[in-house]
Amino acid sequence: MRAMEIGLIQGETSTPTLLTALPTTEQQRRRAIALSVMIPVYNERHLVAASVGRVLALQSERISRLEVVIVDDRSKDGSWEILQRLAAADERIKLIRHERNMGKGAALRTALEHVTGDVCIVHDADMEYNPADIPAILEPFIEEGADAVFGSRYISAQYRRALMFRHTQINRLITSLTNWATDLDLTDVETCYKAVNTRLLKSLPLRSNDFRFEIELTMKLAKRRARIYEVPIRYSPRSYEEGKKIRARDGILALLAILKYWLIDDIYMDDAYGSNILNDLQSARRFNQWMADTLRPHIGDRVLEIGAGIGNLTNQFIPREFYVASDINPPYLEYLRSYSMGKPYMRVMHIDACERADFEPIQGAFDTAIMVNVLEHVADEQGTLANLRSALAPDGRVVILVPQHPSLYGSLDEVLGHRERYTEAGLRKSLTAAGFEVEKVFDFNRVSVPGWFLNARLLRRTNFSIVQLKFLEMIMPLIRLLDRVLPWHGISAIGVARKTG
Repeated sequence: MRAMEIGLIQGETSTPTLLTALPTTEQQRRRAIALSVMIPVYNERHLVAASVGRVLALQSERISRLEVVIVDDRSKDGSWEILQRLAAADERIKLIRHERNMGKGAALRTALEHVTGDVCIVHDADMEYNPADIPAILEPFIEEGADAVFGSRYISAQYRRALMFRHTQINRLITSLTNWATDLDLTDVETCYKAVNTRLLKSLPLRSNDFRFEIELTMKLAKRRARIYEVPIRYSPRSYEEGKKIRARDGILALLAILKYWLIDDIYMDDAYGSNILNDLQSARRFNQWMADTLRPHIGDRVLEIGAGIGNLTNQFIPREFYVASDINPPYLEYLRSYSMGKPYMRVMHIDACERADFEPIQGAFDTAIMVNVLEHVADEQGTLANLRSALAPDGRVVILVPQHPSLYGSLDEVLGHRERYTEAGLRKSLTAAGFEVEKVFDFNRVSVPGWFLNARLLRRTNFSIVQLKFLEMIMPLIRLLDRVLPWHGISAIGVARKTG
């Protein structure tokens, strides 16, 4: 490894050597998973001890550590006392009780606050699902880099119990409508056995208190572009006389939930990275296509992308001879690692643009460094540009997009953490001071200038108008034609410069 780093610093390392030195996502995958099982409980005193016991009995080489987080949703039938005895007897159990009955979704949100495993899975307190299926559900996480795995009661298996017809048809209707809304091809959206990467799950703003949790989770995973797999599982349904809790009313609520979460893009928790705000821009597919078309003529074969987000530009520029997508936002990195599965030319790295140490292993390795809407965030502009320069081979090119028009600086810039808005002259000066020879600086996106002024300066908004964004996305072909003839500077400036010396 040391010899590889020395070669990189001297600019002598070939792309194949660097590809070998930086491990692929497949190579970084764990061979066993720390598993958190979340169990919501409400009035299940006749079954809960046996159900939890089957979970605690799990043994698999795929499970490195097991924890069981149980939330009693204010049971009134003696379930709580049984759970207390179980927790006292096994240190793997974490037991929490609600002060009042709130519903399955609320119980799972509470459980999620206490989990520590790599993957979380939901297990109901009844005996309808068999924990012996859980190791098979973990396989796609290990072998395929899955973000989520659903246990399906309906896909082909060696055998399957005949289920209640009317209940099955309603389930299939809900699944079909969810598939239409998400463009997924699931077979069982209402399954209890949903396993999700814990960091991903914790980054989702889950709101549902009841069985609508199933729809909400699925819709939000789809909008986050999660890699979802299905695995066949066994299912032993109980009748309503035996205590089955889901009712026809829950089916109607599920249909309404599909509509709600199709319309609302509430898919990131508030965080230090502004993920929930940036997602509004990243979901604009046609806008990102326009940006990529603008940048593509300046992109080479060995590319470093700083601040790749969820890959809206990455997926426009690959495949390449070698492509490193980087970010500092943990949910984005999780997505990029899953996205890179099966792409041998692509690596994903945590790279802070200001940290010199993050660039030491990749010095002189690239012919292009891309940084879109990042430079305006960093505290040390010249240090960041020096880091980019160190990653480039001789005559390598840097492509930087920054917000333009200091007079437009307003509330949206403040929320996004913009240090400043640039001018063409200011961007040229910064690139030149960092040792680059500027080839060109040009405008991008003149159309959005009036809208930014309205929202950031006059209305002082702190988020983007979804209606405005969807309208602009709809008329994007017209915008691209109109943008060429507008007389003012673009809302962004793009600088293209070469490494000299």
